[in-house]
Amino acid sequence: MKIVEISHVSRIYKVGDHEQKALDDVSLELENGKTIVILGPSGAGKSTLLNMLGGLDSPTSGTIKIKGKDISTLNADQLAEYRASGVGFIFQAYNLIPTLTVLENVALVKEIAKDPLSSHDMLREVGLGEHMYKFPVELSGGEQQRVSIARALTKNPDILLCDEPTGALDTETGVMVLKLLQSMAREHGKTTIIVTHNQNIAKMADVVVHVKNGKIKEVINNDKPLAVEEVEW
Repeated sequence: MKIVEISHVSRIYKVGDHEQKALDDVSLELENGKTIVILGPSGAGKSTLLNMLGGLDSPTSGTIKIKGKDISTLNADQLAEYRASGVGFIFQAYNLIPTLTVLENVALVKEIAKDPLSSHDMLREVGLGEHMYKFPVELSGGEQQRVSIARALTKNPDILLCDEPTGALDTETGVMVLKLLQSMAREHGKTTIIVTHNQNIAKMADVVVHVKNGKIKEVINNDKPLAVEEVEW
């Protein structure tokens, strides 16, 4: 089943009298329950594409359908509702509240999600069952990133959007996080979209979307994606 349908999308930013085209007539269809890597150099338009899938930005032209619903026509309140329930965000910055415990950080999303999962269960799922009552400062970088993943999963979203989720982590911890993200698609049916410039991460993807200069240059469907532990890091 197609979960993402992007048709002739462009995004133009105006800076004074200058126009910068971040995305240029992009069309893309993605199937549900896959690990998808959007790959390209800095400034290619990867994060702009991710932000529009997440309802954080809107196209200048074209349409973006998620599960058949055109989110490019939604108003601000409707987009806020979509972000609250339809997507889980995982960024390079963990965005944890330092004065709240791990459990409290994760449980926050239950106030906005329509059909949230158990915060306790999701923390156990990411291997942090014994750290629920610690504060973020007491955790390593990889553990904090896993808290952000648990928070995203607690929303019970259709799509996980990950912008350079391992960029601030060492290799060993990054591999641990990637294994977790890959399992979300393979074992839990979550469509997991990862933006990166790291060619190695693309080897674990079911679909690799190459982006350059605001355009999709190539879409590769990988019949035999590697497990994370099979990739040479």
